[in-house]
Amino acid sequence: RLQTLSHEGAVGGAAWNETESQLLTWSNDGTVGVWDAASGKELLTLQGHGDAVKAVAFSPDGQRILTGSWDRTAKVWEVVMGEGLLPLPGHTNRIRSMAFSPDGQRIVTGSEDKSAKVWEAANGLQLLTLKAHTAGIGAVAFSQDGQRIVTGGDDQMARVWETASGR
Repeated sequence: RLQTLSHEGAVGGAAWNETESQLLTWSNDGTVGVWDAASGKELLTLQGHGDAVKAVAFSPDGQRILTGSWDRTAKVWEVVMGEGLLPLPGHTNRIRSMAFSPDGQRIVTGSEDKSAKVWEAANGLQLLTLKAHTAGIGAVAFSQDGQRIVTGGDDQMARVWETASGR
């Protein structure tokens, strides 16, 4: 059955949670919609970014949402109530990519400031700054075991890092 999910601005992307029971849509209007996948009913609208949201991710357990914006911030939200739990400030340019580690304990964000940052998901503590790209970072991902991170940049390079040391 076809569902119609709408925002005030252009929709920039969509993502399913692990069980495919919920989905996210994010928009140039700075909002993120959380939707019941079966009914199409909007469960939450997450607001709090000052510019377009360009990246989102569900935590592996589906209890938290990570959002990244052109306002240079990332935020962690609690899914049930839609409350903002943690701001992740620190990038000096737009955030373009992000991911939770497979165990949900860490977060990586990639930015046009040519860096990726690794954060503790529980408290927002910045653990590492990964810098080796000569242009913005548009892709980040953890390995399945969470021991490595890959970053992909506009410099036509992909780099692999150890999660623990940042090397």
